Formats: sequence, structure tokens, C-alpha cells
Amino acid sequence: MPITPDTKNWTWVLERPCPDCGFDASSVQLSDVPRILRENPAAWPQVLLRADVRERPNDETWSPLEYAAHVRDVFRIFHTRLAVMLSETDPEFENWDQDATAVADRYLEQDPAFVSAELVSAGHQLADAFEAIPVHDVARTGRRSDGAVFTVETLGQYLTHDPIHHLWDVTAPKA
Repeated sequence: MPITPDTKNWTWVLERPCPDCGFDASSVQLSDVPRILRENPAAWPQVLLRADVRERPNDETWSPLEYAAHVRDVFRIFHTRLAVMLSETDPEFENWDQDATAVADRYLEQDPAFVSAELVSAGHQLADAFEAIPVHDVARTGRRSDGAVFTVETLGQYLTHDPIHHLWDVTAPKA
């Protein structure tokens, strides 16, 4: 059963710390992005071993497995977006509906071990891609169809919040 889609514009994380997870994406330097994209995936395999990996805490929240599959796909989507930014002039990114993807790809039915391996691999591949960015390409731009414009650097900052926030979603003690 699908959850209510998240329709927030999360680009505000580029301006201030997240009040939920506490992460301050605006303080991330481009040189920090590869490290973050290697450290975060290292925590997910343990999450995916949990007995409650397929359990949603409520009707409005994904299970740990769904969050992990989403993070894996975020890494893949941002890898594609970064490649397009580096090869085209000010490209408009293809739209991606994360909630429709979760339903169509049946996140809740996927094998946690497979998702774990794919998430780690995708995170490391994206880290490698960010590590390989030439200095003269840092200011290249790309944009979403809603008008949000990113440089390579702000794309990296924006990206890092997502997996950190979702790891917090599945590991932070709940009141």
C-alpha cells in the first residue's frame, strides 16, 4: 500500500540545518561529499538485517527496507544527474517521482540483502564520481523542472542530506 507522497521542496536544506536530523548541508564542502557517500552506505547493511526491516511504523512512513531502496535509487539518480551536468550545458534533469518508483519497483518486496549490496555499490560509485570532478567543473549548473538550479557543488550538498536524513529516519529513537 502506498504512503502519502512527500511533496515538500527540500532545497531549503541548502540554507539551514535540518530541524529533524540536525544535518547542515550548507556546511558541506565538495571535498567532503565522497567521504559522506562512503560512510553513509556503510551503516545501511546493519539496518537491513533488522527483524522489522519490512515494518512501517505507521501508515505515513516507509519501512527501513523502503528507505534503503529509496537511498539506493537516490544515489543512482544523482549519479545520472551529475554525469549530465558534467557533459551538457545547464541541463534540465528528468523528473523523478520517488513515491511512484517505490510502488512500481515494489520496494517493500525487495530482498534486503540485495538492496544492501546495491545501496553500498551505488553510494561508492557516486562517491567516485564526485571525487573525479575537475575543479573547473564545480560551478557547472543543472536544474529541475520546478526551476531549482544547482551547481555541481550545491548538488553534492543537497544530495548528502537525503541519505543522512533517511538513516536518521530508521535509527533515531522515536518518542
